[in-house]
Amino acid sequence: MQEKQQNESKNNAPQKDEPQKKEKPTSAPLTPEVRTEVGGALTWMSLILPPENKKKVFDKGTAVITIQAWWRGTLVRRVLLHAALRAWSIQCWWRLMLSKLLKKRRRAVLESFSREEWAAVTLQSWARMWRVRRRYCQVLNAVRIIQAYWRCHSCASRGLIKGQYRVTASQLQLQLEILLGSGPCTVTECIPLPIKD
Repeated sequence: MQEKQQNESKNNAPQKDEPQKKEKPTSAPLTPEVRTEVGGALTWMSLILPPENKKKVFDKGTAVITIQAWWRGTLVRRVLLHAALRAWSIQCWWRLMLSKLLKKRRRAVLESFSREEWAAVTLQSWARMWRVRRRYCQVLNAVRIIQAYWRCHSCASRGLIKGQYRVTASQLQLQLEILLGSGPCTVTECIPLPIKD
């Protein structure tokens, strides 16, 4: 019997070539004593994990998976950061271009408005000038008609002298017609010119 116990203890004892088998954790919740046995690194896990997950204890495989997940998350966050920075730079550039386009559009609209205003003012000034000139021409024509009638009236009341003359080699011939209110009077005269030889 002793031999069987010795054989069993030899079989249970770890050999140099075989890795040491790990014991499975018990299903009891982690207590402060257990946490100190597992190690200080896992104490925070027992505080964070919900009660049903407190039973899990990290082994080598889960630690590798955790590190890989952390590294992949870091890479994804880095890629997302670069993408966000690129999108932000493109948005800044596009906003700048939009402001320049808006400024050009405003300038074009302002120039168009000023051209239209200048054209309207020019047309209005030409229309006013045409109206004033037409009125001036009407008044000037009326003044000329009034002046002609007045001159004709004043000449008829005062008298009018019409005349013709002709110069020949030796004399000056005059023919005058004097119009008075009573009737015309005609005077014809030949005046000899003194000619020196």
